[in-house]
Amino acid sequence: MNSNLTAKFNTLYGDVSQNILTQASQIKLLICDVDGVFSDGRIYLGNEGEELKAFHTKDGFGIKALGNSGVDVAIITGRRSAIVANRMAALNVKHIVQGQEDKLPALMTLAEQLHLSAHEIAYIGDDIPDLACINHVGLGIAVQDAHPAVSAQADYTTFVRGGFGAVREVCDLIMQCQGTLNSATGASI
Repeated sequence: MNSNLTAKFNTLYGDVSQNILTQASQIKLLICDVDGVFSDGRIYLGNEGEELKAFHTKDGFGIKALGNSGVDVAIITGRRSAIVANRMAALNVKHIVQGQEDKLPALMTLAEQLHLSAHEIAYIGDDIPDLACINHVGLGIAVQDAHPAVSAQADYTTFVRGGFGAVREVCDLIMQCQGTLNSATGASI
């Protein structure tokens, strides 16, 4: 094995291999799952059937900053929720795919529409429905508290749990590798 690929380099969150840094430097599209990635995976249901989710402002800033740096952002989620549509609209996420249990066809459609190769795409997920996407892209990412099967197959596992800034970590990693982190702009929303 090439020693350059196994050497570790310090990022804001911890040591990362040169291979991950190289992969992150090529990313033009970050695709995120929602439940367990943007949220902690819990869904709060009220007596009247209302659904609530908690989103972290750090992730919000990361998504805004990543978009402002020129990297597209998309979400592909198996559930449908007005909360998700509203949150992603507030973050200027243009590519929102909801109600997609088989996520890989949606990823392939996005790649085709944006004229991207798999190596230019990163995908972050937390559970078995995310595996096909994680295995298809150039940088497959699992959140720290992902299902063990997902962590075992991901290229990179975040140092932060889903719903607590894991998306921000990935945004920071991509921007750091692309030289845009120090000029990051956006708002913590």
